[in-house]
Amino acid sequence: MCGITGWISFDRDLTTEATTLHAMTETMACRGPDDRGTWVDGPAALGHRRLAVIDLPGGRQPMSLSTPEGAVALVYSGEAYNFTELRRELEGRGHRFTTDSDTEVVLHGYLEWGDGVAQRLNGMFAFAVWDGRHDKLVMIRDRMGIKPFYYHPTPDGVLFGSEPKAILANPLARPRVSLDGLRELFVMVKTPGHAIWDGMREVEPGTVVTVDRSGLTTRAYWRLETREHTDDRDTTIATVRSLLDDIVRRQLVADVPRCTLLSGGLDSSAMTALAARQLGEHGEKVRSFAVDFAGQADNFVADELRGTQDTPFVHDVARLADTDHQDIVLDAQALADPAVREQVIRARDLPAGFGDMDASLLLLFRAIRAESTVALSGESADEVFGGYLQFFDEEARRADTFPWLVRSGRHFGDDAEVLRTDVGKSLDLEAYVADGYRTAVAGIDRPAGESDFEYRMRQISHLHLTRFVRALLDRKDRMSMAVGLEVRVPFCDHRLVEYVYNAPWALKSFDGREKSLLREATADVLPRSVYDRVKSPYPSTQDPRYARALQDQAKDLLSRPAHRVFDLVDRDRVRAAAERDAPVSTQVARRGLERTLDLARWLDLYSPELTLG
Repeated sequence: MCGITGWISFDRDLTTEATTLHAMTETMACRGPDDRGTWVDGPAALGHRRLAVIDLPGGRQPMSLSTPEGAVALVYSGEAYNFTELRRELEGRGHRFTTDSDTEVVLHGYLEWGDGVAQRLNGMFAFAVWDGRHDKLVMIRDRMGIKPFYYHPTPDGVLFGSEPKAILANPLARPRVSLDGLRELFVMVKTPGHAIWDGMREVEPGTVVTVDRSGLTTRAYWRLETREHTDDRDTTIATVRSLLDDIVRRQLVADVPRCTLLSGGLDSSAMTALAARQLGEHGEKVRSFAVDFAGQADNFVADELRGTQDTPFVHDVARLADTDHQDIVLDAQALADPAVREQVIRARDLPAGFGDMDASLLLLFRAIRAESTVALSGESADEVFGGYLQFFDEEARRADTFPWLVRSGRHFGDDAEVLRTDVGKSLDLEAYVADGYRTAVAGIDRPAGESDFEYRMRQISHLHLTRFVRALLDRKDRMSMAVGLEVRVPFCDHRLVEYVYNAPWALKSFDGREKSLLREATADVLPRSVYDRVKSPYPSTQDPRYARALQDQAKDLLSRPAHRVFDLVDRDRVRAAAERDAPVSTQVARRGLERTLDLARWLDLYSPELTLG
């Protein structure tokens, strides 16, 4: 796992731009604390920061090969879990290797198959190849969008990076955000390709972007396709288990300490138990980590969203799987620390508005990084297997919009409520969401004979796998890489995604519950308590001290009436929330304060030019 960046300028010799390349590369230091490297050849300049995971001495980057027609150089972030098989195939085709790294396999794979190497990779990756034989840059991103990848066209080429901050370090990219960028901030629709910052784009998941002297072209090498599912229930369950066993085995490969993220939910418990069984075959214990909050047992109040605390279930799994387990307990002071808020915003380059859930994730990952370099996560199982409450909510099912917006509005309130009335009118979020939804559902294929209900559930699954999950994967990547921790997501293996997506909803919920296929496929390794547990999302503190800290910080912000944040948010709404006698302890009540404080710090840190007209 690493951070990559680069600059292609067909009209100049970039050997004179070492200072700028260095600045772009160093923005990625948190993603790659172990090594740095740059490579420049005429119009091409590449930068890399390395987190060493496989072949610690041999995987340095940028990695290049000389050919009679010109040099081919690679900067690569991620992991190819099938690199061993690909290496054997390439060796059979005459390729010779000097390292044991997956990076070198990807480079030789490009030499052999061109950008067709993407279809042969199983993993999470974002990489760029400068092909000096044809004077072109080839940028490729994994199928599910696990690893972030951004680019910014220029008059004579392109800038690119793992994160926007790498691109913004180049004077050619100005930190500007217009209406559509702000719209993306206030509604969780994750428009494909949208990068918030003006002039910047995401390399879309499953896509190749090529830049040469004639311009820029894109090609999708993968999309979530509709296929006939003919397996019966028992065969489907067995296939899911076989895939999971293979996926976990592949993703446990590393030359550094590994662990699992354990929440006590079905997803992370199944993944942890499978990992423990496989490592146990070699006499090794899996390490597991969970987040908890000081005083949570005293402050916890069950609601429709979170009916149970995580910790008892976490400990049940740890005992049954015999993991080397550690709870990371966070207090309200740490969660509300303005320095942590700043670190979150710098990591994400945006005021994402997840509040304590972002802060706790960052602090959890920081604690884990002190003892492990690679962690396996249960992220995305809800999207793959149908675990969220909106899959079962009749209002969300019927709604002519993104189903999660129905649920989030009910539980977290309207993010836009904090905005000034005039700003809200300019953004017109309702129309933006409606347009985005129509575009999102337009490309979902319907197989012949599929019932209206089954097709609606297919649509809901597709929307979660192509929109919702990408926002969560980005969050996971940014929070983990901010502390140099590689988080792998077994449930995002494209083979599993394709297979389960095409299983009818009647199979995915055959027992009337969420994630029926996953539950049955892993029943033999789960404690009964987890097998029977109802879905509970990522935890959030209910400590009133956290809410009071937010109120105090908001009052301090209100004492600076000239702050730019009040060009966006309604000062009176912020004051009312800050001065409430009862602490705003629920997520709905404090959401506006978290949003406002995030926006204010983002404006301080990035000084973006905002275009509201």
